[in-house]
Amino acid sequence: MEESEQRELLAWVNDKAGKLWPGTMIERIVALKGDASERRFWRAALQPATAGRPASAVIVDLGPEDLPRYVRALRMLPEGAPEPPYLNLHRFLQGIGAPVPRIYYASPGCRRLLVEDAGDRSLARAAAERTAEAADLYRLAIDELLRLHVEGTARLGPQCIASRLAYDERLFRFELAEFEQYAASRLWPGAGLQAIAPELDALAKRLGSLPRVFSHRDYHGYNLFLKPGDGLTILDFQDALLAPRSQDLAVLLTTRDAAAVIEPALEARLLYYYLAGLARRGFELSSVEEFFDSYRLCVIQHALKAIGRFLWLEAQGRGAYRRFVPYAVAQARRALDGRCDLPGLGRLLDRPPRLDVGA
Repeated sequence: MEESEQRELLAWVNDKAGKLWPGTMIERIVALKGDASERRFWRAALQPATAGRPASAVIVDLGPEDLPRYVRALRMLPEGAPEPPYLNLHRFLQGIGAPVPRIYYASPGCRRLLVEDAGDRSLARAAAERTAEAADLYRLAIDELLRLHVEGTARLGPQCIASRLAYDERLFRFELAEFEQYAASRLWPGAGLQAIAPELDALAKRLGSLPRVFSHRDYHGYNLFLKPGDGLTILDFQDALLAPRSQDLAVLLTTRDAAAVIEPALEARLLYYYLAGLARRGFELSSVEEFFDSYRLCVIQHALKAIGRFLWLEAQGRGAYRRFVPYAVAQARRALDGRCDLPGLGRLLDRPPRLDVGA
């Protein structure tokens, strides 16, 4: 950040914090590491420390675009967004009791927010450090996911932007195209890739035909933060949409390096915990076998999408995500094991990938 921008941002947060909490002074802001988006974040320590005010708050720069790249590319919302989706989804999630950060100040005109500080302890980090408690931590995440899927779906109306966006066949296939374009020929040079295109078409079609629920879309351990007492805060919810219920579960249980903590036996227990949670809420699926098959299909699609996305990010100069590629390849291979309906993909992923290939 340039010095002039730093000064302007510091003046902005001092003005807003001073009005919210009279007497507050902020001398320094610290940039926080964001994820794979164009949003930016800074932590501001509030001084002096007194009762009735938080010790810190986070400044959010919403970035230049309201809608993600795939929504714009597929013209999924041709009329655009009437307000920043973060604000729209935050209002909806608060209404169903989901644990999202408080918004202290919203200034959509300059695309800045001042929000509650969720801290530094992600669920993924906590589970890796406290492996004996990983099952309990992920059950906590599934409890909140059930709230989104059941209460969120029941309460969804046209005022929520997620009701107008769907993880449909087009979007599934759009994401798989990144795997073809950025990953397949680089990781498996010389492989005959013609056979996989029809299988990717079929995979997208099958996933697009599944029933949909209100979905966070990016519900993984790096977007869930632990509060004191081990309650959760849900972040990065601004891309919520309608999706097959298995999609959020595939993201939660298999994304990035989740396999380092969630072994297949724990994965199965957590999936059954989700099904039991549905039953406790008076909702039972018509076929458990179809649920598990849809989950495996979502794992395959999510892993292939992630491989393509990680290598696309590397091509944009953001190579930190490459370390997750071997995990995604292993997840796709595992979910494909024993399937006879996607033989081309199975043969491709049975070949060792060229993980040393540069951008």
